[in-house]
Amino acid sequence: MAFLPVLAVDYVLDGYVKSRETQKLQAAVDAITHDSQIIVQDAVQALRVILHHSPSLCTPTFFSNVNAQLQRSRFVRQIAVENAEGIQYCAAYDGVVNYRALSESLAIPGHTEVLSVVELEGEDHSILKISQRFGGNRTVSAFVEAVPLVTRDVPLVVGNMRHLVVSLTNGAPVVLRGDAVDAAPSSNGDYILARSFAGDIPLKAEAGVSFETVRAGYAELDIGLTLVACLLGVTLLLLALQFARRSNLPSFEIERAIVAGEMKPYYQPVINLKTGKLIGCEVLVRWVKRNGEVVPPGAFIDYAEISGLAVPMTLSLMEQVRFDLEELCAEVPDFKVSINLFEGHFRDGSIVEDIQSIFGGSGINYRQLVFEITERRPLDDKDAVNTVVSAMHKLGVRIAMDDAGTGHSNLAYLQTLGIDIVKIDKIFVDMIRDANVPVPVIDGLIAMAKDMDIEIIAEGVETQEQALYLRSKNVFLAQGYLFSPPVKLSSFLTLANALKPQARRSNFGDDLAA
Repeated sequence: MAFLPVLAVDYVLDGYVKSRETQKLQAAVDAITHDSQIIVQDAVQALRVILHHSPSLCTPTFFSNVNAQLQRSRFVRQIAVENAEGIQYCAAYDGVVNYRALSESLAIPGHTEVLSVVELEGEDHSILKISQRFGGNRTVSAFVEAVPLVTRDVPLVVGNMRHLVVSLTNGAPVVLRGDAVDAAPSSNGDYILARSFAGDIPLKAEAGVSFETVRAGYAELDIGLTLVACLLGVTLLLLALQFARRSNLPSFEIERAIVAGEMKPYYQPVINLKTGKLIGCEVLVRWVKRNGEVVPPGAFIDYAEISGLAVPMTLSLMEQVRFDLEELCAEVPDFKVSINLFEGHFRDGSIVEDIQSIFGGSGINYRQLVFEITERRPLDDKDAVNTVVSAMHKLGVRIAMDDAGTGHSNLAYLQTLGIDIVKIDKIFVDMIRDANVPVPVIDGLIAMAKDMDIEIIAEGVETQEQALYLRSKNVFLAQGYLFSPPVKLSSFLTLANALKPQARRSNFGDDLAA
C-alpha cells in the first residue's frame, strides 16, 4: 500500500496527459475545420453576390462586382470564368488563372456550388476551387486557401502535431503535414489522435501527436507528483506499521519473536523400546515470551507457515540446535536429531544451503540429522520437492514422513520421494487399547513400511500397553509422554546423560556435573 501512490503516478499522469492533450488536439483540429468552413462559405457568398449583381459575365459591371468582393474578402484570391472544357473567358486582375485539377468536384450539401482541390501555378500548396454554374455551359469559380494559418506554418496551430491531413471527404488531400501514414490509430497508445468535419462542407481534418513528445512537456509536474506520492507513501507506511504494532498482528509478533530469539527448541526423546536407551530426539518449537509464558506451537505454527515466517524460524532453530547438541552428538555418533520442515522450505529451495552452512564442519554430522516432512499444506510442486530431497540425501541426511496417513500426507510419497523413516501418528497409536488386541490400521502401516524397508517410529506413545503392542510388532523406536514430553535443553541433557550408553558416558557426565 505504501508503494501504491508512487506506482500510480505514471498511471494517473499518463491518463491526465492523454485527456488534456486529446482535448487540445481536438480543439486545434476543430478550429481548422471551422476556419475552412467559414472560408468556403465566404467564397460561396462572394460568388452569389457577383452573379446576382452581374447581368452578364466578363463585362465592366462584372469586373466591378468581382473587384468589390476581392476587396471585401480576406480569403478569396482569384475569380475566373470558364466553360465546361476548362477554357477561360476572363479572370480578375486581367490575367489567366493557370491551375491543375487535383480532385474531382464534390457537391456541397444544400448548395448549388461544387468544391474541388487544385494546384495554382507558382504555389507550393493546394487550394480549393468553389464553382457555380452560370447560363448554359459556363462556370464562375473562386479560388481560396482552405487553411491559411496551417499552410503558412503558424506554430500556434500546428504545435507538436506529428501529422496533419486536411482533405475532402473523398480522401483528396488539401494539406499534408508530417507522415500521412501515421494518421492511422496506434494500437499501443503511442499517438494521440483527433478528427473533425467542416459542418456541411465536404472537408475533414485528421491530426496526431506523439504521446512521448507531449508527455516530455510534463516533466516538472511528473517530478512534483512523484515527490508528493513518496511523502504519501511514507506516511501510509508509518501509519500501517503503527496500526499493525498496536493491533498485535500475528505476523509482526512472530517476526519480532524470531529476531528476539524467543522461538526456542524443546527436545522430545526418541527411545529404543527394546533396550530402553535414548537414540535421538525430535526438535519441537515453543514460543517462550520475555515474561516466561510458553506458547504451544498450535497457537502460531499455522500462521507462521502461511506467512512464510516458518522458514526463518526453522533457520533460527537449527542454529540453536547446533549450539545445544553439538557436544552430545560428537560424543554419541549414533544419536539422531529430527527437525521439522514445511511446504515453504521446498518452494524456497535454500534449505539445503542452510543445512550446509549451519551443520557443515560442526560436531553434528549430516548422518545424525533427520528432517521430517510435515504436510500441513500440500506439496504441490513435486519436482521441487524431489530436487530438495535428492540434494539432502547426497549430504547423508535422512528424510522422515511425519504424521503418515493423516492430513495431506500421501503414502505414495514413501516411494516417490525416497522416504527413509515413517512416523506413525498419535491418532493411530491411540487406537491401541490392549497389548493383545490387534489394530488393523497400525498393522497395515507397519507391514507396508517393512515391505519397503523403511524404518518406523511411533509417536504419541502414552501407555505401557501401547509400548508393548508396538514392541511385539517389532517397532522399537517410539516417542511420547510415556517417556517424556518435549522439554527444554537443561532437562533434556539430564535425561540424555542418564539414558545414553555407559561406555560413552565419562566426559559428558563430568561436564554435566560441572
